[in-house]
This record gives sequence, C-alpha cells and structure tokens, in this order.
Amino acid sequence: MRSDECEVRTERQRRTAERLNDLTAKEWVKATRSWFTCDGSPHDITADIEMHPASFPPEVPERFIRLFTHEGDTVLDPFVGSGGTLVACVRAGRRGIGVELSERYAEATRRRLRNEALLLQGGCEQRVICADAARLGELGIGPVDYVVTSPPYWDMLRQSRGHAISTHKQRAKSGLDVAYSDDERDLGNLQEYEGYLGALASILEQAATLLKPGKYLTVVAQNIRRPDGEMAPLAWDIASRLRRFLQLKQETVWCQDKKRLGCWGWPTSYVSNVHHHYCLHFRKA
Repeated sequence: MRSDECEVRTERQRRTAERLNDLTAKEWVKATRSWFTCDGSPHDITADIEMHPASFPPEVPERFIRLFTHEGDTVLDPFVGSGGTLVACVRAGRRGIGVELSERYAEATRRRLRNEALLLQGGCEQRVICADAARLGELGIGPVDYVVTSPPYWDMLRQSRGHAISTHKQRAKSGLDVAYSDDERDLGNLQEYEGYLGALASILEQAATLLKPGKYLTVVAQNIRRPDGEMAPLAWDIASRLRRFLQLKQETVWCQDKKRLGCWGWPTSYVSNVHHHYCLHFRKA
C-alpha cells in the first residue's frame, strides 16, 4: 500500500473514531427525538417469540444501536430474553452478545438468529450465552462498544390483573408463559423491591465495567403499579442507582400505540393504561 493510501486510511479511521455513529445529519436529527412509537412487526412473531412473556421488538434496540455504535461494533445485552437485541444487531451489521438465564429461551434465540441470518444472507457473528447475568464479569466477555437491555420489571409479570380479561390471563389460558421462570436467580422472582434494585444495579455495574470508556449504556424500564395501588418508580430508581457509576445523559420515551386497552379501576379508582417505557441512556466516563 502506498504511503498516500495509508494516510487516507488513517485519516478515515481517525474521523470514524471521533464520530458517535454512522448516521447522516438528517438521520441523526430523527434519532435524537425524545419519543417514538413502536409496536413491533407481525413478521417477527413466531411460536418461539410468542412463548416469551415479555418479548422485545427488535426495532427498539436497533434504533439505539444505530445511534450509539458504528457498523461492526460489539453490543452486549445481559438480559437477552427472546433475542430482540441480537436480531437488531444482525440487521444493523453489529456483533452481538446476549446473556440469558433460561436455556429454553437461549435456544429459542439461537433458532431465531439462524432464521434471521438466512433471510439476510449472513451478517456479523451473534453469541448467545446461557448463564446467570449476576456472574457477567466471569463469562469471558471482552470490551464492548455498547450495552442495551430490557431487564425484568421486578415481579410485574406475577402481579394480579384483577378481574378483567387481560392479555396476561389470555396467555395463561392458552398455555403460554406468563412469567420468565421459577428460578430463584431470576430477578423477576425477587419479592423485595430494594433487593431487586440492588441485584439489577450490580449486574449493570458489571456490564459498565465491560464497556469501553466514553461509550453508552441504555436500560429500558417502566414504572409499575404495586398490588396496593401505589406506583413503584422503577425507571427512576434504576436511574438513581446507575448514576453512582455512570453519567445519566437523557431519556427516550417508547410508546406503544396498538396495545390493548383495559378497563382498570372503573368506576371507583384511577388506574392508568401504561403503554410507554423509559429508555434511559448513560455514558461511561
């Protein structure tokens, strides 16, 4: 390679290193809007995905993966679930690493990824690790360029929906999963709220340790209603915990427009139909 070609290549690498992503200015403007609507694609719904009680539409993590990384970068999801983040990595040309406690869901994710890769005729390598995310630092995961995840929203899946015919009850009637697992290590099975927050913060602190300096971490969460009617400010409490070791940069509100409305609380008590999530963005110093 001639010296002038080397200089051009070095200059291109330097400029890429300075940029946050590969987006054009027009794409950047759209990506930085503080809210968006996403209900997922019906083409993504298979038996494997429907089995999971809280699947994550790939369009949500893909939006942030394209905003916070370059093509070929490595993305980590310590609660990969049904594999939405890794599908997004395939589509965006990123290397993905997903950690999942349940072997059942991990294998379903592997099947989903094989189908996605066939549709796109290849793509970057995706890695699914069946392990407890509490041991994230012991899994041999190297430095990553971005972390994005949607952890269990405490024990929300195990809470009663009252007497209304909810999606939760319909799933149970159809024989589909209504909770992640019965594993005591599952954060969705922890009964004490503060214990849940501490366990989640510990896992995300390990993820932050794997994150390269100056890079970003996104957590998708939702404030939830306790059985006694009081709201648990889950998203805000997560933000408060993570601010101890990361810089909170901003939030993006993800809205679901096609989610079924339930008649909650009528006619005596106000209970909201909560169809939005907080996507909290942090940066490592």
